[in-house]
Amino acid sequence: MSIKVTVMAAAVLATMAAAPLAGAADFRLPAFDTVTLPNGLTVYLMERHEVPLISVRAVVKAGAVNDAKQPGLSNLTGDALLLGSKAHNKTAIDQAFDFRGARLAGGAGTEASTVQANFARADSATLLPLFAEIIQQPSFDEAELVKLRDRKVNGLKQAKEAPRNVVNNYYKAMLFGTSPYAIPASGTVSSVSALKQSDVQGYYQHYYRPDNAAIIVVGDFQAAEMRKQIESLFGAWKASGPALPQQDNGKVQADKARVWLVNKPDAIETTFLIGGVGIARNDPDYVPLQVLNTIVGGRFTSWLNDELRVNSGLTYGARSEFATLSQTGTFAISSFTALPKTEAALALAHKTYQRLWDKGIDKATLESAKAYVKGQFPPRYETSEQLAGLLGDMYASKVGREQIDNFMKDVDSLTPERAKALVDKHFPRTKLQTVLVGKADAIRDIAKTYGEVTELQISADGFQPQ
Repeated sequence: MSIKVTVMAAAVLATMAAAPLAGAADFRLPAFDTVTLPNGLTVYLMERHEVPLISVRAVVKAGAVNDAKQPGLSNLTGDALLLGSKAHNKTAIDQAFDFRGARLAGGAGTEASTVQANFARADSATLLPLFAEIIQQPSFDEAELVKLRDRKVNGLKQAKEAPRNVVNNYYKAMLFGTSPYAIPASGTVSSVSALKQSDVQGYYQHYYRPDNAAIIVVGDFQAAEMRKQIESLFGAWKASGPALPQQDNGKVQADKARVWLVNKPDAIETTFLIGGVGIARNDPDYVPLQVLNTIVGGRFTSWLNDELRVNSGLTYGARSEFATLSQTGTFAISSFTALPKTEAALALAHKTYQRLWDKGIDKATLESAKAYVKGQFPPRYETSEQLAGLLGDMYASKVGREQIDNFMKDVDSLTPERAKALVDKHFPRTKLQTVLVGKADAIRDIAKTYGEVTELQISADGFQPQ
């Protein structure tokens, strides 16, 4: 087994070495076929013959946004798919993949659930049918499911000991209120503790259906042959009932400056997020905003990291991010600081962010960020696994290939004038939303300077005010 693993690891490295050395400006998404089977299943097939590996991924449009009554159910269901099929138990499946040095993984996020596998081309005939079994015929073994659920509950109980593990859950709850985007993917201690085998089975039956899913295969195969194999393995998968309706997952609420102060009485640090509404994953301005965010807080030499870490020593790191979803998104500055430095760190974060409007982005700074982003871009899509992940994101978030193909052109065409217009359009400037996790008695007066304060206790279950 160790020899096979070593061979596959070497093959992955070979993929990187064998990648075309065309100039960055020439990068385009490799050709792929898109097929819709009679049962509604979407299939993506992308041939990559550099190394004898295949990456296969199943993406189902079901996630935390579908957990309104039982937060954490999508997450438990996604992981429970790997507990075995009706024909093969978990041990048999694990051994089949491990023995061949292959990898099998899965899970659920905010809007989609994924099962992925990577294996050698020679093992496709054996492992692809097992992969299909996992997707279409999960056993949801009750004993294994209970153990999985209990592990998740224990993880949730421990998560709040480290505020950086949960601050984003509070931020999403604050921004999206009671809408689906506010639902924490991992659930809460009480909601996950109550989940039963019947809940998982019901969720699977409702959302895991071919007309709500895609199978993505990238690697060393012939498309015509692989299509026949996929049709044979997944063609009998049937959807029951009418097609699932489109769902409105919510919009960011930011009509006034607000602060959620999450009290952790024993905290010696303050963890914070500051921001507001962002963009959807398929927004036409997605690419240039990656460049602009690189300047603000997207790399080690960003404004935020320079000021809060390098120049002032207020923190070990500060960053910013446009976190995209399929229908909208959020923007946030994030950092943490020692409790006595909270006031200074927050003030400096605001002052640094305000540079976008006070001074703007000069040409030299913009050109540096453009070069950085272009250098980072092609390596993100070198391996079959990376490309399969990209196609999965494109399916789940309705992203066209033109966003990838035009990436370099969109970066190159960004000027200081265009940058200013995009800053004014997309970076939230007023009515900022702030989450502070720390010792409330020490930072309550500081919090008041940034908006209307709502206090929460980190010891309370969940992430909404009680």
